[in-house]
Order: sequence, then structure tokens, then C-alpha cells
Amino acid sequence: MEQERSHSSLSRGDTAVATPAQCDGIAAGKAPCGSCSAAATAPLPVYAVGRIEPRFPRLSVEKELAQASGRADTSGQTDQEVFYAVLSKPENRYLLRQLCWVLKIQGLETYLLQARDPRDLDRLVETLRPEPTPLNIDVVIGLRGPIAPPEFCNGLQLPIVLFEQLYSFDRDALIQAIPKPDKTTPKQFEAAAAEVFERILQLTDNAGATDEHRAANYLAMRYAGIYANAAQQFAREFALTSLDVRPSPLSGARDIVDVIFAYTNRKTDFVEKFSARVDVTELFPFLVTKLSPYYDR
Repeated sequence: MEQERSHSSLSRGDTAVATPAQCDGIAAGKAPCGSCSAAATAPLPVYAVGRIEPRFPRLSVEKELAQASGRADTSGQTDQEVFYAVLSKPENRYLLRQLCWVLKIQGLETYLLQARDPRDLDRLVETLRPEPTPLNIDVVIGLRGPIAPPEFCNGLQLPIVLFEQLYSFDRDALIQAIPKPDKTTPKQFEAAAAEVFERILQLTDNAGATDEHRAANYLAMRYAGIYANAAQQFAREFALTSLDVRPSPLSGARDIVDVIFAYTNRKTDFVEKFSARVDVTELFPFLVTKLSPYYDR
């Protein structure tokens, strides 16, 4: 897939630089601004799916949190429950600004997160979860800026993402909320949806920063049609054999990609393809054409 990146992705480049407003806003002036002179280059939009974890940037922040925990009634609570209870209190909001927030994708530390609006700090509390499970998922939509300096997060040097939207959910809850086709049992549908969801998240190098990955992640989060179609194809004994993203012939003034799902009959090897068109021109992708049969040109 990476060999077929759209022209829009290539033109943006692989290294993002921050605008002056971002350089002023990232971590209250703590971000590096060596690239701010090149502010004419737009930062990369990101639509990433992973797990957010808090980190202590300095020993003093860890000690301050310990003191705040000591003032709370934590009898019978696990460490994670205490962590959530303390940070969710309004009087401890200042600690949210002091912590580092790391987005891990497929187990790899990928981005450092900063709220574009300080009022969005409360959304970070939702990612803590008093009882976390491996099925917990966090979705981050924002702009990727410069690489953090060593002092930003205790030596962790990752791209900084200023998020515009952040929401957290459980994978099974997402799948159960999707409308199910009439001819598919709930168990069959949930298995099909889970497979498609995982295939998208496991796309090679899916950090949610290329047009291809942003489009695929958007469909995984927002478009139920891909799951209904998968269930129907599995019922017909077709297997999902590939997932590809290509620049759409409709691309012109806007950047549009075709997300193509290929299904192969398990007995005859006959291949059927379906595609959905997604506009990825700006920060928020949106559906242009619903899922329909796709024919190679």
C-alpha cells in the first residue's frame, strides 16, 4: 500500500513543521520552534487509532501526584482506580497539564498529545479508565507538529500531535452498536466486524498520518457499511483477502481516495471487490461515495 501513496500525501512530505500558532500553543511554550521559520508548510493531519497512556515527565510531577493520592480515600482501590479517581477531580486538574500523554499504536509509542484547547483536558481523563481492558481504544484527530525535545517528556522524542477531537470506547461496544444485516446472526456479524476492524488497524505502518491510513481509519470508526458487507461476503463463503487504498479518479481540486476491499471465494478463487470513496483533503475525512462494486481499470 505504501508504494501507492496518493500525490497529496507525497506532496505534504514525511516531516511536518509547526505553524506559529502551534509553536506558541504546544505545552505553553515548551515545544521546539526550530521549524517555525518554515511555518508556511502545513502540519500533517492525523486520524490515529491506538491507546493513550500517561507518563511522568519529571520526578516532581510523580511526587505531586503521590501527595494528591495521599489526601484521597483510596481504601480497597487498585492503583489504576486511584489514578483515575485523583485525576478526575476538578481540584487536581492542574496535574493533567503536567503529565505527558503518549499515544501507542500497535504497542509502539507513536505520538505525544497536547490539547489544542485547554478545556479538552477532561477528555484525557476518559482515556485512563479505572478498569482498563485490551479492547479499549482511543481515537485521536489532530495536527502533527514537530518532534518533542528531550526535556519535553523525560527523554521521549516523538512527534507532537495537537488534537482537535479525542474519543474513547471499547471495541466490542462499537461493534455491538453497529446496525446488523437482517440475514446475519449477531454472533456472525460481530465476528465479521471484529475481523475487518482489526485488519484496518493492522495495516502496515498505520500511524494515521497518510491519506490512505486516515481514510481507512475513518471508515473503521464511522462507516457501518464496510461491516455489513463483510458479514454478507463471509456468509457467501468469500474471504477478505486484501485491503487497498488508491487515489481516486475523482481527485482534482480535492484529495479523494478509494478504499478497496477484495473478497475471494474460498472454493473457486473468484475475486469480488468493493470500494468506498473518502475525501481526505482536510483535517476531518468524510464519505464521498458509499460502498459499491469496484472494477479494476
